[in-house]
Amino acid sequence: MNPIRVMIVDDSAVVRQVVKQALAQDPGIEVLGAASDPLFAIEHMKRQWPDVIVLDIEMPRMDGLTFLKKIMSEHPTPVVICSSLAEKGAEATMNALAAGAVTVITKPKMGLKQFLEDSSNDIVHAVKAAARANVRKLQSRPAAATSPGSATAAAGFTPRPKLSADAVIASPGSGLGSGANMVRTTERIVAIGTSTGGTQALEAVLTRLPAVCPGIVIVQHMPERFTAMFAERLNGLCKIEVREARHGDRVVPGRALIAPGGKHMMLSRSGAQYTVEVVDGPLVNRHRPSVDVLFRSCAKFAGRNALGVIMTGMGDDGARGLKEMRDAGSQTVAEDESTCVVFGMPKEAIRMGGAEAILPLDRIPNAIMQSARD
Repeated sequence: MNPIRVMIVDDSAVVRQVVKQALAQDPGIEVLGAASDPLFAIEHMKRQWPDVIVLDIEMPRMDGLTFLKKIMSEHPTPVVICSSLAEKGAEATMNALAAGAVTVITKPKMGLKQFLEDSSNDIVHAVKAAARANVRKLQSRPAAATSPGSATAAAGFTPRPKLSADAVIASPGSGLGSGANMVRTTERIVAIGTSTGGTQALEAVLTRLPAVCPGIVIVQHMPERFTAMFAERLNGLCKIEVREARHGDRVVPGRALIAPGGKHMMLSRSGAQYTVEVVDGPLVNRHRPSVDVLFRSCAKFAGRNALGVIMTGMGDDGARGLKEMRDAGSQTVAEDESTCVVFGMPKEAIRMGGAEAILPLDRIPNAIMQSARD
């Protein structure tokens, strides 16, 4: 198999050096070059076009956003954004994601060299995830100018042991409190899990929902700071209320709660009321928040009162949780390969028998509303 060819575009010599070293250590990746700005990169890319571009936002002569738009209009190519976690950097990055970038690597303003060296696995993982993305699927979904677009975060991937949801929440089992034994109520819950390509997929789903719809809980793999901004922008596009979840928030009709980056989110139930718990904990499936953690809590506390939906994303986070939801009596849906940017998470959920239905993206809003009527 041919190696993934990568072009690095960043005005920081430190970033270029460290990212190049990290990628060069992987035999499945070939670094074609590293340029200090987009104009130098364009000249290099005319000779050999990369499979993936690692791109900074703030650069001299031509900024990364302008370069990204040019690339996506002339020669669509998976792009990994290497962005600052600072508020200004986060806002610029969200605009870049709207323009078609696939994945985000976050970097601090201070201690940059050490951070990048410690995060070398994140960088390799991000590039490999981007190489598998179908950018034409991203292009085929028109997005509003203020939308956060198509990205997910590579932040959260580390070489630590891959833990299951057991590390955060006990299995639903079959005893008291099991979702399978939950009495059917009029209060319905929709749980959505997604990763690479998911922000655009979420926009496509949530903007099509009416103001009165079941309460929704969402895990989208993103780093800190980005989830709040993502929720705020979606809130401006949707008829429903969308916000970053806070510990103790109620899950009510017409509201979607997005798990904060860097925290797990779980559904909880007190009497007839559903709330969310936002907690710390170890990485699950190398992610925090983890879809498996959310789905298991829904299996445990909602059961047949819930609908689980798994959409585009790399890896298998959420696949086991969706199976647990189905076993607990929940309706379950996996996004069809035809509309996925990366058919990883849905594919695994289908393979494990967790998906009751397999639907293209444009049919998922109807499935959500139908779940409230069933």
